[in-house]
Amino acid sequence: MPQHTLKRFDEELERLSATISEMGGLAENQVALSLVALRERDSAIAEKVIADDPKVDALDVAVQDQTVRLLALRQPMAVDLRVILSSIKIAAALERIADYAKNTAKRTLVLNSASAPPAAVVGIERLGKLVRGALKDVLDAFAHNDVEKARDVWQRDEEIDQVYTGLFRELLTYMMEDPRTITACTHLMFMAKNIERAGDHVTNIAELVAFRSTGRGFDESRPKGSADLYLADKPS
Repeated sequence: MPQHTLKRFDEELERLSATISEMGGLAENQVALSLVALRERDSAIAEKVIADDPKVDALDVAVQDQTVRLLALRQPMAVDLRVILSSIKIAAALERIADYAKNTAKRTLVLNSASAPPAAVVGIERLGKLVRGALKDVLDAFAHNDVEKARDVWQRDEEIDQVYTGLFRELLTYMMEDPRTITACTHLMFMAKNIERAGDHVTNIAELVAFRSTGRGFDESRPKGSADLYLADKPS
């Protein structure tokens, strides 16, 4: 981050980055706990994830307040402007990731009263671990302004998509073979979609880390897994 003649400006930029880092840590913890709740069928942990979501929302509001203040009082340009504008978008992505973790926890509460195929639950956990790992790495890239690490996270989106596609098909197979699993597998399908969407937001954060430093994202087209399932996901 550039140094300025006004020490107060540097302090405000550092405070903004610290708020985002705190928000990222909370979002990562929410994702981790939602996976634990699912694996262990632990309603108390699921309820904690739901109850803690407002903490992430509050930090999102804090980022917005800080950025508005910086834009109004400092009139930043060039790299400073990129840092401030990207901060708003990163915070919004983290808020959505935490929301997806909350939604996963809500479905876990419902799923606890149904019988889910154990292998499918393991598949959800595998997908979640991929996304959580990517989130952890992109937060490290943000903290250290590491564009190459951000690029690595960005490229891993393809693996997440492939795992999601395979899991989606697996869940469909369970439902066709045994109608008694339809309710549980439907909830697992929505969980998988929540987690995959969180992965998309992680990839967006990786692009923003690059933008902060270079003024541009990554030149290549984003690697994606099979697009078969995304046609049905378009809004009607």
